[in-house]
Amino acid sequence: MFYLSRIEHTLRLPPHLLSLCLEDAVRGELEKLFLDKVIANLGLCISVHTIQSIKDGFILPNDGHPTFRVEFTLIMFRPFVGEIIVAKLKESTANGLRLSLEFFDDIYVPVHLLPVPSHSVPDPGKRDRVVWIWKFPDSDEELVIDGIDEIKFQVHSVNFPPIPIEQPEDSKPFAPMVVTGSIDFDGLGPVSWWVDAEDKDEEPEDP
Repeated sequence: MFYLSRIEHTLRLPPHLLSLCLEDAVRGELEKLFLDKVIANLGLCISVHTIQSIKDGFILPNDGHPTFRVEFTLIMFRPFVGEIIVAKLKESTANGLRLSLEFFDDIYVPVHLLPVPSHSVPDPGKRDRVVWIWKFPDSDEELVIDGIDEIKFQVHSVNFPPIPIEQPEDSKPFAPMVVTGSIDFDGLGPVSWWVDAEDKDEEPEDP
């Protein structure tokens, strides 16, 4: 889920920061540039891990900003396909589920990757929202995805959509990285489903 990525970047440093330790000044500017930003095909930047080198300080003509070539390592978030992750339910709509890790919210479980058979009913407390229900196989029991407990999902795909040239006013905000998940497998879905199932399996039979 998390990994280190080494990057080289030409950094233009504001002159008022030159009174600081050079590494501290550079780190602060790198954090402004990369922290909480998605880098295409790399993932979401969580933190600046280390700065390997700061080289070639120079000032361009008619410019008071010193420029450096910086080599540094970022801590990135990009889950791998097949990885199992635990998240919280953010939204439940007719299109499926949207999950959140608190620091990253663009995780979607589409209808075809929900447990089969599943159906939805309108959520009485939220407009344009639904509650998804899974009918347990070979049983009349129905298990609800209500958002009370955490949801365990498997990463199905990680995509970096191209930035749109124009975006309709009523469209949802552009997401530079989208994780698609699946809960259509044993052990996935709300964690209470499987805790309750284990408890039932351990109940002693009546003599």
